[in-house]
Amino acid sequence: MRKISLIFLVIFSLMFIYGLAKNDRNELPLRYKKWLDEEVIYIISPIEKEVFLKLKTDRERDLFIQAFWKHRDPTPGTPENEFKTEHYSRINYANHFFGRGTPKPGWKTDRGRMYIILGEPNDIERFEGKSQTYPAEVWFYQGKTKLGLPPGFHLVFFQKGGIGEYILYSPLKDGPQALMTSYYGDPMDYLAAYQQLQEFEPDLAQVSLTLIPGEESAAFGHPSLSSDLLIQKVETVPIRQIEDKYAQKFLAYKDVVEVEYSANYIDNNSLIKITRQPSGLYFVNYAIEPETLSVTEYQSKYSTNLKLNGTVTAKEGKRIYQFEKNIALSFNQEQMKEISHRPLSIYDMFPLIPGSYRLSILLKNEVSKEFTSLERTLDIPQAGNSVEMTPLIIGYKTVAKPRSDNRLRPFQLGHTQLYFQANRVFLRQDNIIVAFQLYNLSPELQSKGRLKYTFFRGEEEFRSTPKPVSHYPELPNIVQSFSLQDFPPAHYKIKVAFTIDNQEIVTDSEEFDITYSESIARPWIYSKVLAPAQDPVYFYLIGSQLFNSGRIEEAKVQLERAFQRKPDSIEFALNLARVYMRLGAYKQIEKVLLPFIKQPQTPSYEVFFIMGRAYQSLGQLTKAVDIFNQAITHYGLNIHLLNALAESYLQLGNKEEALTAWQKSLDINPNQPQIRKNIEALKEKK
Repeated sequence: MRKISLIFLVIFSLMFIYGLAKNDRNELPLRYKKWLDEEVIYIISPIEKEVFLKLKTDRERDLFIQAFWKHRDPTPGTPENEFKTEHYSRINYANHFFGRGTPKPGWKTDRGRMYIILGEPNDIERFEGKSQTYPAEVWFYQGKTKLGLPPGFHLVFFQKGGIGEYILYSPLKDGPQALMTSYYGDPMDYLAAYQQLQEFEPDLAQVSLTLIPGEESAAFGHPSLSSDLLIQKVETVPIRQIEDKYAQKFLAYKDVVEVEYSANYIDNNSLIKITRQPSGLYFVNYAIEPETLSVTEYQSKYSTNLKLNGTVTAKEGKRIYQFEKNIALSFNQEQMKEISHRPLSIYDMFPLIPGSYRLSILLKNEVSKEFTSLERTLDIPQAGNSVEMTPLIIGYKTVAKPRSDNRLRPFQLGHTQLYFQANRVFLRQDNIIVAFQLYNLSPELQSKGRLKYTFFRGEEEFRSTPKPVSHYPELPNIVQSFSLQDFPPAHYKIKVAFTIDNQEIVTDSEEFDITYSESIARPWIYSKVLAPAQDPVYFYLIGSQLFNSGRIEEAKVQLERAFQRKPDSIEFALNLARVYMRLGAYKQIEKVLLPFIKQPQTPSYEVFFIMGRAYQSLGQLTKAVDIFNQAITHYGLNIHLLNALAESYLQLGNKEEALTAWQKSLDINPNQPQIRKNIEALKEKK
């Protein structure tokens, strides 16, 4: 009954999606409607169909179709897509052979549908020309276990009433009586119908109660429920064989990635964990393992270039932080041989202020024009006084770093570097490393507190190990190793609880798998060392995030700390100047930016613009005009500089110069109604 309920739920979901999409389908150009409703109707998943119907342009639809076939190509490195070729060959065959004697095209018939999904049967037995039975065909399939189907099974088609197309036979819905031209017994007496059919056609009778050879239920004269479940399974084979996540990624990133990337989504494994520095600063540690890494070869050298873009947005959609990294990789033949069978895992980290966010990371391979991505929600807590446990990190190896080295590394607690596989799969001969941090432990809590490590196999508790907190000398960092030698391969969960007098105070858990395999291709890691936690770059990053969050006063404190420690950084100076501009601290802007304007090398355009605006606000209009003119000399004409310059001239009473500047601005961009009004007003006063 649970299986039947699941089938009806799937069917209802498909009908619901179809109903939502019906209007969109009617608006499709004819060739795309034909592709959707005829060519791929049996092999496209509901998600793929839903995404396709949301596309707005023919260019997007063409790219999606390209991606659709690419994700079904069994040999993507070759020019031919064997799946696509075979699929259209099956459609042509179905139209040629199964549309005869019916107004339907062959692909629309039951035989056509099954042929398109499963291909040519291993054997076909035909039952025709008998007065006692309607024309029927029994198709036998073998070797489809990779599709999740039995080792061998039949499909039966028959002409109901002896005319029209052959329809798919169901032992449960039709029964043996439907195959006979005359049956006068009880329509619910399947055994009697079976026995009568056996007299005429023993071979046809054999498949009338079950489509699965050797199934016992048929021996008792009952139609097989498994046969109907088999038919349902066959219908969903194409959907179950494809990971349709790529379609959602196509929709999400079609306006973000370049056209040549959009059809080339590859999957990945990823992991994100939050750690905390003793200063109270939280870091987001992330790892992303693309499914494949394509490289180019030139003179026995292998290389690729990856571009990584990350965006952190608040719940209301406000962008809090953005970063971009370029990862250039090159290998010689020996290195390529060593890593060719191992995945690449990129480790990285960045600080983030407390709050709830959405993290989106886009990774592009410029050689293969492939892309992958990860999206997560992040919750960064506000540091307090209660006991805090950071999320568990589980790995297969640790490496101790020198205590004299205070630089930061992703997934490093104290001086212990953790190595893991993002999919959290272990061998039985591995040790599993469990690592996390415990903060705000008073001396009393350290002496009384205990950690309880509990492993669950499925839903049942498998093992529990208590440890006193005083056992760990590197607090707040805790790293604990467990042997997996006597853990049978299965899916597990580990829960860690900090307890006082057997009462749980804080807990966290993580899931992992132990495989039957004898070995795992562990990833090779790309990771860069970061500056120590007290480096001014972190004050700058936190200050910038606070500024983007609208917390201007808090941003000012952090950015001033960064600038005081590194006053020669134009980047630090600019962000601090932006804060001062928002706060109206114009004299402070002059102190921060003037040294850069006096430098012989040309500073950023924005240095001139903010400095000029500050002088305007201070009423020092001659200085403002001078700064804006310097900017035009360095960077050329643009409407922002010209409009600001015109305002300064006008405030100085120099209407001719103001008119000239505004007129040049209008020449660059005529679509400036307010500037046009300003010009007309000045001309009227002349």
